[in-house]
Amino acid sequence: MSTVVSYPHIEKPPGEPARLTRIKRVRVAQLVMDYLAYGWSPEEMCRQHPYLTIAEAHAAMLYYWDHPDEIQNEVREEDAQHADDLKRGHQSPFFQRMKAKGLL
Repeated sequence: MSTVVSYPHIEKPPGEPARLTRIKRVRVAQLVMDYLAYGWSPEEMCRQHPYLTIAEAHAAMLYYWDHPDEIQNEVREEDAQHADDLKRGHQSPFFQRMKAKGLL
């Protein structure tokens, strides 16, 4: 007998990363990176990102603990993309705008 697990604040469209239902631009992997890099608890994530609810932060961590390989692969792919961008000298549009304004 299999059990279907529901994550009320997380959606996982086929072929896409898991993300928050309410704020679709926030991926589970982004919140997991805060946990892995800084050791932030769900409560600290909410202090650092005031738009998050505590339920969303906990749901993201639960999803991660149930799907660690999926999320860790996403984090590795993003890290590799970042390293490749740096190697090629790619600068984000935000960085380019700030540099043009003389702020960087």
